[in-house]
Amino acid sequence: MRVALVLNVLFTVIEFIGGLYTNSVAILSDAIHDLGDSIAIAAALVLEKQSGQGRTSTFSYGKRRFSTLAAFLTSLILLAGSIVILTEAVPRFFAVEAVKTTGVLWLAVAGILFNGLAILRLRTGERQSLNQRAVMLHLVEDALGWIAVLAGAVIMYFTHWYWIDPLLSVGIALFILYNATRNILATLKIFLQAAPASVDEQTIITELKKLPEVTGVHDVHSWTMDGEKNILSLHLVVKQPIDTYRLGSLLERAREIIVAQNVQHPTIQVEPDGMSCGLANC
Repeated sequence: MRVALVLNVLFTVIEFIGGLYTNSVAILSDAIHDLGDSIAIAAALVLEKQSGQGRTSTFSYGKRRFSTLAAFLTSLILLAGSIVILTEAVPRFFAVEAVKTTGVLWLAVAGILFNGLAILRLRTGERQSLNQRAVMLHLVEDALGWIAVLAGAVIMYFTHWYWIDPLLSVGIALFILYNATRNILATLKIFLQAAPASVDEQTIITELKKLPEVTGVHDVHSWTMDGEKNILSLHLVVKQPIDTYRLGSLLERAREIIVAQNVQHPTIQVEPDGMSCGLANC
């Protein structure tokens, strides 16, 4: 991750300088993209260490939402950057400017090499965490983007169709805008405690009600810490009388049903039948 970060930051600086030198908004567009990726890699690197610290008295669920906050801030930076690039690129269609295509060609080749090296370094690392796989996906997207820029530079070199440069820029900016908006909406749902789509609450309720000792299920709440660790709590109404052994067996089966629906942290509160089943959803 450290090697990938150094490579990405170094090439982001090269891109900004190269984009200004070649007068290419496509290069500057990708520089904005790589800046966001550098922030994402740096955040992922820090959070690799933070995630190993576990829960504290202040953060009783641990610090997993730090990664969600980092993703939100990174997406905001990318969103703002893509809007700036669009405002610069669109006028170029009406006042086409010459681009130093040779410089763009070399930068595109360098972009493919830098991203390729970073991808190889992550693939050969000892650990393959979710953070690292997410970062590698970003780098693969970047490499594909540079292949498109390389193709555009070759066409401009032989045809002098310089309108291809703002076209590539708009394409990159719209791609960033789409993904940044999706990420912002996804992180907002997490912060607003929306029920995760990967947890089927209705299936959980249906399966729990099939247990012979269960007469009702209510107050079901599910949320996610970071899009990966899902939490669910519910009240389980059971027949009376029930001994300790049968209750323990029931709770174990209930836990298995809940965990099978992609819940990593279930909490079950048991209520005796007749205590709260006047509620309609019991």
